[in-house]
Amino acid sequence: MRVAYIVIYTDALEECRVFYAGLGIRFRKERHEDGPVHHAAVLEDGAVIELYPAAGKPPTGRLRLGFTVRRSTTSLPLGPGRHVLRDPEGRTVELEVIE
Repeated sequence: MRVAYIVIYTDALEECRVFYAGLGIRFRKERHEDGPVHHAAVLEDGAVIELYPAAGKPPTGRLRLGFTVRRSTTSLPLGPGRHVLRDPEGRTVELEVIE
């Protein structure tokens, strides 16, 4: 089994896109038929992460995400090792930064 996709519903769409892009996730804007504009990224292992506007629905609440990132792919000033961050809506994001 592997993770196929994760969808995060947010009231802070652009702020979350900027935050996760800073981790090295490369998003592209998408829109399917008459659905909302959202951001999607395909990770190295093929998993997809999408950021959708909550649009009046509750945003994705408590969630803890973990990523291993190469130091060269993140724009954050983080050294190697484990770092615990919070996205713009307070979700915990744990990073293992490798060289």
